[in-house]
Amino acid sequence: MSAWRIASLLALAALGASVAPAAIAEPYLAVQQGHKCVTCHVNPTGGGLRNDFGTVFTENVLPQYSLPSGFPVWSGNVFKFLRIGADLRTSRSETEAPNLPSERQSGLEQLRAYANVSLIPDRLEYYVDESLAPGNAQPNEYYGRYSDPAHGWYLKGGQFYLPFGWRLQDNTAFVREVSGISMTTPDRGFELGLELPEWSAQLDYSRGEANISVGRGHQLTGQVVWIRNDWRVGTAASFTQSVFGNREVEGLFAGRRVGPVALLAELDFIRDDGFPGGERRLAAGFAEADWAFHQGHNFKLTAELYDPDRSISNDQQARWSALYEYTPIPFVQLRAGFRRYRGIPQNDLQNRHLLFLELRVFL
Repeated sequence: MSAWRIASLLALAALGASVAPAAIAEPYLAVQQGHKCVTCHVNPTGGGLRNDFGTVFTENVLPQYSLPSGFPVWSGNVFKFLRIGADLRTSRSETEAPNLPSERQSGLEQLRAYANVSLIPDRLEYYVDESLAPGNAQPNEYYGRYSDPAHGWYLKGGQFYLPFGWRLQDNTAFVREVSGISMTTPDRGFELGLELPEWSAQLDYSRGEANISVGRGHQLTGQVVWIRNDWRVGTAASFTQSVFGNREVEGLFAGRRVGPVALLAELDFIRDDGFPGGERRLAAGFAEADWAFHQGHNFKLTAELYDPDRSISNDQQARWSALYEYTPIPFVQLRAGFRRYRGIPQNDLQNRHLLFLELRVFL
């Protein structure tokens, strides 16, 4: 590992661990509240169906206004052994780039359904995350999980999202696209996890997305996170063995709460042997600040960097975003944002900007 890489990783760790303190769903909520992902979600690594605590949080803490007294409360529990949920997102966007016509898009972005069957309470469960629209229905996650609550470990097998860095809602973030691990790339395999009061760790053995078409090869992914009340720091690594070329990904990520502001950062390094012409080394960085200035209101700023080939100068790309999120009532959220891209002047698409509106309804 190069000296500048070591220095960068240490600097990022310092962001999470040494910022001076002040006198659900997206990871910023976990940082703001001091919770782990498993506190609010059925899946120990976060995302998808919410558990009892996550549902109560969504109804009473996240929105500006609570439902009227006597209004039916949604718990997600259909039967004692079955829990369900859903996520619908519709959006409208406009993209403008130099020397190119404007592009407008609108419509349904996603409709997902979740279910968790408790075969043996707190021990043996089966989880399903299914995309229903747009397009044909297709499974995202389906796995069985056996847990030992007394000792904090669990084992799951099937298809699921791999743990690596921040599980961002925006799957187009550089760190999620460049690492190749996001909530658009589920994989099949096994995961051994450990959930302790201040620690969360996972080790995964899977086939690797690059090996789906060839039927051989594998991917090893691991992650460890140290979690305190107002900060956390984690490290992750992944190795994919494939006939198309091996791939190594290393990452460090951190979060810190400073008053009403949650700070998140991630830095990933990738070595790709399968790139035409030989080995390629890439890097991607991400920083986010979320200001919860009033209950139900959140203002988000993000800054991102991407180096598609560290052996080439002046080919870096950058992206900045400003986003306002408003949750007026439980299970309904409105989002409006602006995103600016910067890249080499010769590539018009790398210098575009984007305006978008989104309506989200989730249970």
